[in-house]
Amino acid sequence: MTKQNVLVSDSPSALNMTITVAVSNSSIFTTATQKPPAAPGGYISISRKKLLKNLEINNGGPRANGWIDSMRASSPTHIKSTPSLADEQSSWILRHPSALDMFEQIIDASKGKQIVMFLDYDGTLSPIVEDPDQAFMSDAMRKTVKKLARCFPTAIVSGRCRDKVYSFVRLAELYYAGSHGMDIKGPAKGSKYKKGNQSVLFQPASEFLPMIDEVYAQLIEKTKSIPGAIVENNKFCVSVHYRCVEEKKWNELAQQVRSVLKEYPKLRLSSGRKVLEIRPTIKWDKGKALEFLLESLGFTNCTDVFPVYIGDDRTDEDAFKILRERGQGFGILVSKFPKETSASYSLQEPSEVMNFLQKMVEWKRQSLRGQAMV
Repeated sequence: MTKQNVLVSDSPSALNMTITVAVSNSSIFTTATQKPPAAPGGYISISRKKLLKNLEINNGGPRANGWIDSMRASSPTHIKSTPSLADEQSSWILRHPSALDMFEQIIDASKGKQIVMFLDYDGTLSPIVEDPDQAFMSDAMRKTVKKLARCFPTAIVSGRCRDKVYSFVRLAELYYAGSHGMDIKGPAKGSKYKKGNQSVLFQPASEFLPMIDEVYAQLIEKTKSIPGAIVENNKFCVSVHYRCVEEKKWNELAQQVRSVLKEYPKLRLSSGRKVLEIRPTIKWDKGKALEFLLESLGFTNCTDVFPVYIGDDRTDEDAFKILRERGQGFGILVSKFPKETSASYSLQEPSEVMNFLQKMVEWKRQSLRGQAMV
């Protein structure tokens, strides 16, 4: 097996951070027909995005050391502002302007079309917190989402277990897609956009439930000696949170997770915001969930639909990419820092998300009043 050393550079930029990889006849990051130019000393630089993609553990995957660097890359350190970082922030904002500043342009693009809202939960409707069980949304946000659902079909798309995210949101008139879209259910009541009398219920990974339960139990046992590690059973996936784990313990945590996953080749490991996600290897993600929900709402192959997806996590990129491929609607990334993204617009934090949703509601109400006066 070819040796590989992966080192995170000390660049102050979260967006342009590169990973330096010492390679020796390796085809992991390059192909025989196309190789990037080598940097001095026999090193090459690859983007954080490409590193994370190649470090996803599937059927054995990389060594634990490589995964540690993936964990660091997924959890950039917040640093003090510098002139170069400020310039980069300005450049990034030009490419992904604030959805609040561009609200009129977004509305203009949606005219004559049915807007459908898709919302991530953690980091979008609620703040990121140390204890995932304490990620409560504010009453003001809940009221805003409730009003939003009266104006547009609205879905929550989360990596959380569907029942858990519902316990946080507590709005029966929404669509819920939990476990990164692998557990979908339509409104229980109160939605004028619900099709027919049957609630949508779709679980493409049902056969993996016993396996997920086994892995969850093993990870609970394996990680109990690591202070701060939290293992969460999200029904069709397992999340290992390391937000409260000291960085010197990350290597041990990664090794423990790998020791369990090596016995389950039908599961894969990826990283989010200080969380390791164990999921089935099926081709299903938040982007697929978005398409399924649009189809359930009767918008298959429609040109008069305008999906808006708001999320903060790497897993939301699958939905952003789908919107770009469809050429319909927009993705909005929630982030205070520059990130590689397929989203068109940005918002900095949940409070800005709430402001944006409130503007959507007010625009819809004014639009309806205008129609009534005609």
